[in-house]
Amino acid sequence: MAVGGGIGAGNGKQYEGRVTPFVIVACLVAATGGLIFGYDIGISGGVTSMDEFLQKFFPAVYEKQKNATGHESQYCKFENHMLTLFTSSLYLAALVASFFASATTRKFGRKISMTVGGMVFLVGAVLNGAAMNVAMLIIGRILLGVGIGYANQSVPVYLSEMAPPKLRGALNIGFQMATTIGIFAG
Repeated sequence: MAVGGGIGAGNGKQYEGRVTPFVIVACLVAATGGLIFGYDIGISGGVTSMDEFLQKFFPAVYEKQKNATGHESQYCKFENHMLTLFTSSLYLAALVASFFASATTRKFGRKISMTVGGMVFLVGAVLNGAAMNVAMLIIGRILLGVGIGYANQSVPVYLSEMAPPKLRGALNIGFQMATTIGIFAG
């Protein structure tokens, strides 16, 4: 028999959590963790093709783009290892951070894990906003990735735990909806 097999067997009833205003608000607030991921997806593609951004941080890419003959593909205009590192560092950091987030979540709980992710994301956003060189940009993107990795690991689990069984799917999809809204907003 499974470890949880005897739960609810005493009186024949299963626990049915109620939908309270607290549950709805907690799920909505937690689901906004997806906004940070979606917003970054929506913004990063546009930023990497902005002339001002390229002139300041990737002047070689800017020159190559402006001097293109028209016979090259769009990929060739933006081909630069540092620009690739800038873009992919967030996703690599999110992947690695999600493994650490699972240990943090297991030891300290979902709320702590989401808070840590949000705080690290905030530090990364400030660092990227104040960036003066490519190194600051990449370090900021790594911190953004750590925040996203923590959120992507802990928010769906938290939503599943908070939601009553009959509404678990409806409330858990809030994370994906928030990610999509973030992409749209970006």
